[in-house]
Amino acid sequence: MPAYAVGSPYLPCTTALSELKPIGLSDLTMETHHRGRVLRVRRVSPVVALKASSWAVVQGQSVDDVERIEVFLHKSKYGQELLDLGSIFLVKEPYYTLNSQGEPVIRIDHPSDLAISTYSDGPESWRNTESDSAVTARTAAMCKEEGNVALGKKDFPRAHANYTEGLSRIGIDDQASNTLANDLHRNRSYINLLLQRFEEARSDALSSLNHRDGQDEKLLDAKAYYRAGTAAYSLGDFEDAKRFFDEQLKLEPDNRLAQINLRRINKRIEEKTTGVYDFTKIVGNLSKTQGRADAASFNGDTEVKKSPGAGRGLFARRDFEPGETIMCEKAFCVVWGHEPGAFSALTCDVRDDAAIRVFPAGLHKAVMQNLLNNPSQAHKVLDLFSDYKGLGGKPLEQDGNPIIDTFQVHDIVQRNAFGPGQQTEDEDVTNASTGLWVRAAYINHSCVSNAKKDYVGDLMLLRATRRIAAGEEITHSYDESSDYDSRTAAIQRTWGFKCHCALCAAEEADGPALRKQRLELENEANAFLQKENPSGAKKISINKAKRLQQSLKDTYNDKRYKGLPRRAVSGLEQWLQTALPGSS
Repeated sequence: MPAYAVGSPYLPCTTALSELKPIGLSDLTMETHHRGRVLRVRRVSPVVALKASSWAVVQGQSVDDVERIEVFLHKSKYGQELLDLGSIFLVKEPYYTLNSQGEPVIRIDHPSDLAISTYSDGPESWRNTESDSAVTARTAAMCKEEGNVALGKKDFPRAHANYTEGLSRIGIDDQASNTLANDLHRNRSYINLLLQRFEEARSDALSSLNHRDGQDEKLLDAKAYYRAGTAAYSLGDFEDAKRFFDEQLKLEPDNRLAQINLRRINKRIEEKTTGVYDFTKIVGNLSKTQGRADAASFNGDTEVKKSPGAGRGLFARRDFEPGETIMCEKAFCVVWGHEPGAFSALTCDVRDDAAIRVFPAGLHKAVMQNLLNNPSQAHKVLDLFSDYKGLGGKPLEQDGNPIIDTFQVHDIVQRNAFGPGQQTEDEDVTNASTGLWVRAAYINHSCVSNAKKDYVGDLMLLRATRRIAAGEEITHSYDESSDYDSRTAAIQRTWGFKCHCALCAAEEADGPALRKQRLELENEANAFLQKENPSGAKKISINKAKRLQQSLKDTYNDKRYKGLPRRAVSGLEQWLQTALPGSS
């Protein structure tokens, strides 16, 4: 398992490139954030890709002016190494420091602090001189053709860059036309869908519309509406998606795919408004959808508001009966343990007495990429609780790109992510499945909770475990360990608070000696449960189970635990109910 330190947070650069003053490699000062400056460098080595970082050697103005640049954690873009994508880079407000090996590096933590000035021509392009890789001014038509070539080679980042440059030439290039602009938008929309940049895909598709009566123009517009609808559907904007596919169907009345998509959308709108799901169909499609349920979120009769002593929480707006579904939520982002992006890391947080935690680093990377790809979604994630406030609850934009504070997202993931449980046999702590469910993140903890989570792929189902009255806060258990000491330690370590629920108060009052005695008996009971099958159990085994059950019951004070669960006994109680049918 990789390990890294979480250092002192610092803000990303929020200044426009045009307002930053140049600085050279030789002018860098150790342990300094060079605010108000920009560093231009050329990569002169292959990229060394590690699990949590990537680095390369870069050159300044002279051959001898070289330094090491290291991109930390968020080192990929569109599935490729970020440093491999470029030949010439602009480092905004460069941070010059020592890495974990004590070597001087230009460290990049925030993706927006590194801009690609010139894209790489291939794996060996770093060997070229700067003059060889210099780019002459190109027309919009040239950019389109080069984008098409890159698309043919499945080099989607380069295709996106070429189409973007082509669009920037519109209005400058006298030869550019509206038709060319529409083509560039339409082509970039397709690339954006492949790169999961759904917001720009929708915008590009709509910008490519001709609104002409010719048959060819109608077919192009139908294609644009299809792409806009697909992008809106992927963002969960089902009403917009319906509108776009309706427009496609007007232009292509016999298009079966448009008809199928409209039926899917109507089902999503029904789920969103009623909470009624066809779980058989959803489960049957999970293998086709990579474990990501084709379903909508249902907020139900719940609301987020202030919770006494616990920040914000989720509250019931009506009564819920035991077993009733409270809400269902699609994950904002999930990384399954079997996927290449899944990995956990040991983090040492210098802000918290060097506390060592197992952190879902793969999820952190995926959440950041989602936010960068679709920045209008960022506000709902950035509004979640985090120890470090960063840039606040709304993303910023500069030079046409979103600015997201990676330290803020780290803390949000640390405090708000969930583990949906082991999905495959080879999954363990090093590649545990993890996800971020934004609305569910507002649900506060209680060891005596009133709701329970279940998962269908990345669709979280929250059900009432007892009657919940209107106005009551909805809670669930972050850690269901029956041992008070390990449970409180885990909650403090991972979520940074101590639980003061009635069960914790009772167990704390028991004192260390009694808790130790109970834990030893529970371990003995667990060993018994592992060994003995309740079906057809012999009398000697049943008697042993009863003795263990009574010994555990004796560790609970009836007055102190009145109305509270006695978790250490529950396993034996279930075993005896199976072994002795009809017993209670």
